[in-house]
Amino acid sequence: MMTEALSEYRNGKEVKVRVDNLTKRFDDLLVLNDISFEIYKGEFLCIVGPTGCGKTTFLNCLSCFYPPTSGTIKVDGTPANPRMHDMAFVFQEPSAIPWLSVEDNIRFGLNIKRVPSDERERRVELMLDLVGLRKFRSYLPKQLSASMEQRVVIARNFALNPDILLMDEPYGQLDIKLRFYLEDELIRIWREIGCTVLFITHNTEEAVYLAERILVLDQKPTKIKEEILVDLPWPRNFADPAFVRIRNHVTDAIKWW
Repeated sequence: MMTEALSEYRNGKEVKVRVDNLTKRFDDLLVLNDISFEIYKGEFLCIVGPTGCGKTTFLNCLSCFYPPTSGTIKVDGTPANPRMHDMAFVFQEPSAIPWLSVEDNIRFGLNIKRVPSDERERRVELMLDLVGLRKFRSYLPKQLSASMEQRVVIARNFALNPDILLMDEPYGQLDIKLRFYLEDELIRIWREIGCTVLFITHNTEEAVYLAERILVLDQKPTKIKEEILVDLPWPRNFADPAFVRIRNHVTDAIKWW
């Protein structure tokens, strides 16, 4: 049944990212082992798996921080290249620019992209409200908590309206209430601007709450263990029996024992 549903889901979708036989070694350590899959244009895809299985390594290959040992990653039919493809990356650890204020951090990428001033300032004001940092707009990152700094980074990337948004466990350091709020806002923005989102998480409930499709990775040397369709409407209800069923399925699929 799941195979039929996945086949129907893929029907007519345009491939945005194609991963073919991706292998990544660090000396004698084989991390990614001949992985192949596709990400579709405008899709929200989550990747889950045991801690240390290679989720972040894959993102680093896609963003060209690491060169693949073998295999290819193509975006729109050409080799992945952040200089050519409009990508934004939200790291696991806060990465605000330390000498810039909150609002200048948000403004930073917009300045590089030469967004017209009126639109640039509109986006800055929108993001300050979105992440609840308006009254801290003139603060430097060192004056903020780790969770507040991560909100700055998230706002900086949201403001770019990227074609591909790569997110590596971005909400792990945030309190539960703020995490739920930003997850809902992420879904809203994703549906509004139509970007492709690749979201790494170890939280199965978060994956089911956000994703259209989930890839489950196994232990190193890592392969794709299972592909799971999340065919639920938004907003999603954690208590919905269908939600609980999929969450339990994903949790069981991650178990390595």
